[in-house]
Amino acid sequence: MNIVCDKTLLSAAIDGVSKAVTLRSSIPVLEGILLKAEGFQLTLTGYDLEMGITKTIEANVRETGEIVLNAKLLSDMVHRMPGGDVTILVADNGKTTIQSGVAQFEIQSISASDYPDLPNTGAEEQTLSMKAPILNDIIDRTLYAVSQDDKKPAHTGELFEISPEKLTVVALDGYRLAIVERDIAASKEIRIIVPSKTMAEVQHLLPDDADEEVYLFANRRYAVFKTNGYTIMSRLIEGEFLNYRTVLPEGFRTRVTVDCKEFVDTIERASLIITERLKNPLRIMFETDKVTVRCQTNLGKVVDEFGCKMEGEEVEIGFNNRYLLDALRNAACEKVVFEISGPLSPVKILPADGKDFTYLVLPVRFKND
Repeated sequence: MNIVCDKTLLSAAIDGVSKAVTLRSSIPVLEGILLKAEGFQLTLTGYDLEMGITKTIEANVRETGEIVLNAKLLSDMVHRMPGGDVTILVADNGKTTIQSGVAQFEIQSISASDYPDLPNTGAEEQTLSMKAPILNDIIDRTLYAVSQDDKKPAHTGELFEISPEKLTVVALDGYRLAIVERDIAASKEIRIIVPSKTMAEVQHLLPDDADEEVYLFANRRYAVFKTNGYTIMSRLIEGEFLNYRTVLPEGFRTRVTVDCKEFVDTIERASLIITERLKNPLRIMFETDKVTVRCQTNLGKVVDEFGCKMEGEEVEIGFNNRYLLDALRNAACEKVVFEISGPLSPVKILPADGKDFTYLVLPVRFKND
C-alpha cells in the first residue's frame, strides 16, 4: 500500500474512528485501525466488536492495499507531523513508513486478514433522518439520566421509540427519568435500545453545520447512524425497558415555576457541604413566593432561598443534590416548572414554555420521617 493524503483530513478521521477502538485488548488487532486504500480514497475503520466507526477521505492512492496500525501510535504520530501531506508506505514485510516533510516514522503493521469483519447489519432501509442539531439537542437532554448499573443492561442505553410521525427518546436509572419527543417523519415503526456509549460517540461526530442531516438505519439487532462522512454501527441492547409511562404522575397538588439559573446557583452553594462520605439530602421547601434550600452535614449547615411563582399547597421535599442539579443543568432553558403530588411522590420537571422535555426526579425520604 502506498498513499498520500492531507494531514488535517487524516488526523480528524483517525480521531473519529478511534472512538470505537479498544485501548487494551487481549486481541492486539482490536487496538488498531484498519486502513484500506482503493480508487481515490482511504477508508479507516475502528471496531471493538460492539460498535464500529468508518470514515472515508480523499487520498492519492499510488498502490492499493489494506493494513492495521496501532490506533494510539498512529494518532500520536500524525498529530505531531508538520502540516501538509502525509505519505504511508507499506513494505512486503509489513514495515510501514509514515512521513511528512522531513519527519519520518517506521512501525510494524498487522495483517488486515486478522481484523474482524464488521457484521452485516441488515439495516439497509433508512428508518429516519433529522437535522444534526435536533439529534444533538436530544442527546444533550437525555444522556445524563442513563443508568451506570450493569444489573439492568436495558437501562444502560437510550430507548428509541420510532413511529411514522414521532421520535421519543427515553433514559432512566431508577432515580431520574428523561423523555424527549420530536415530530419527525419515519419510514417504519420500531422500538430499540441504543447503548449510551454509541450515543455519546454519535454526538461527538455530529457536524457543526445546522443543515447537515443524520440518517438512522435500524432493525431489531443493529442501529447504523450516518453523518458528517462517518458511519457508526452499533449492536443494540436486548432486554425489557421499563414501561416509563406508568411511572409518570398524573395531575399535581403543587405547581412551582422557578428560574433555572437561580435554582442551580442555590443548589451549588448548598452542595459545598455535601461530599461522597456525607450525602445528606437537600431539604427544599416550596412556599407561596419563595423556595428555601436547607442542608446540614458534619461539615456545616446552609440555608438559602430565592423567589418563585407557586400554585397549590406548600410542600417540603428531600432531593439528592446531584440528581436535581443534573436535571436543571440539562434542561437548558430559562424557567422550569415543578409539578409535585406530595413529599414522597416523583417530581415532574417541565419547561415553562414549550414541550422540549419531561424529566422525573425521585425524592429522598428524610431519616426522621
